[in-house]
Amino acid sequence: MTHKLACTLALLLASPLTQAQELYNHAGTTLDANLEALFGVFHSDESFDQFGNRQAGSSNWREGYVKYGLSASQALTGHGTLYGAFSLLSSATWGDGDAAGFTLGDERRTGIEDAYLGWRSGTLFPALGEDGIDLSGGRQVITLGDGFLIQGDPVNAGNVDLGADFDRGGAYYLAARKAFDRTAVLRLGGKQGWRGDLMWLKSDNPFQADTSMAMANLEHVADAGTLGLSWIRGLDVDRRYAEILGLEHRDGMDTVSLRGRGNLGVKDLELAAEYVTQDRTDGRENAWYLEGNWTFSGLPWSPTATYRYSRFSEHFDPLFYGLSRGYGTWFQGEVAANYAGPFNSNTQVHHVALKATPREGLTVGALYFDFDPLSTDQGNLGGREVDLYVEWMVDEHWLISPLVGFYTPQRSAQDGGVQLGGRDSGAYLQLVVGTFF
Repeated sequence: MTHKLACTLALLLASPLTQAQELYNHAGTTLDANLEALFGVFHSDESFDQFGNRQAGSSNWREGYVKYGLSASQALTGHGTLYGAFSLLSSATWGDGDAAGFTLGDERRTGIEDAYLGWRSGTLFPALGEDGIDLSGGRQVITLGDGFLIQGDPVNAGNVDLGADFDRGGAYYLAARKAFDRTAVLRLGGKQGWRGDLMWLKSDNPFQADTSMAMANLEHVADAGTLGLSWIRGLDVDRRYAEILGLEHRDGMDTVSLRGRGNLGVKDLELAAEYVTQDRTDGRENAWYLEGNWTFSGLPWSPTATYRYSRFSEHFDPLFYGLSRGYGTWFQGEVAANYAGPFNSNTQVHHVALKATPREGLTVGALYFDFDPLSTDQGNLGGREVDLYVEWMVDEHWLISPLVGFYTPQRSAQDGGVQLGGRDSGAYLQLVVGTFF
């Protein structure tokens, strides 16, 4: 994917934006070398009792990964284009491990990340638009909509002891590994009008119980906005992991999503909404959100204000949600989403945000989240969080993003929550540096 200077850390984490180094380009054949690396330093005043392996007090750790490989394409005269990629990824966590104990600080792993082949139709089928047929398969990232349900496979646990091996190599916050292990994807239609997708994917992530799913997606894309309808069928899980995580219901579960996003023809407006229902053996669950954004384009720095309300029923399964449009989508709150919970289930969330662009390549922002549990039968993961961040693209190859957060839980671990040692407000700091060539 072509890298642009105005890209953000959020987009980099969500779907790698790599500036390829061209190695060969002749007679319709291209070969590129790709490098992507992220390193982060993290501190949390508080630790959280998710797995029984953390103690009260602060946590300090570091994470990093390097992804390196090749991508290629071959034009087929009058018959579209073949394309593919292969990459390796090396990841690690050092120090105490993260504040919730997903990692312990001794994780190291190198393995295959991308390994896929595909074919795009070019102008072979004019009625379907440019590249109106795109067929691909292999190990790759899959996204649905804006990541409310599927944004790759980003949970990267480490040596957490839950009675089985859940180690995926660490770099938990950075979400080093995002590709699904096996996929088959058919995309039909161009960039405007009606389009659709048929997908099959298989995860090799123990924290997702190695889930396999089939999906059908139909969208209408217009200048004023996009409407989408999707159906996801759970096909199988690995029972060893599913029984530990409570994910047995995914086998045979049907998830239906109706969503929309656009400006309705108003320049500075952006509206978004999605409603999801899940039909499973233990009942029906649902989740939905409404969001509005307004950009004050006439003011210095063009600030954008956001309000969003989201609600996730008591046993809603958020599937493979991930970070797509920026901080807060769909990891809501840097502390809450990564360490304290509620992890997009059994909660309603009020979210307010403000961001501005002092100059090209530099974004500053503030985020506020209020988490209120729907049921406290199994504990109380309510709380409030404020995050302040900067995203700075130093140049086309380097990114720096510091963030400071303040999280206050409704309850401590001794009183139905997960924060160890009390319910005082705690500071959270991180600095992420990225490079890509």
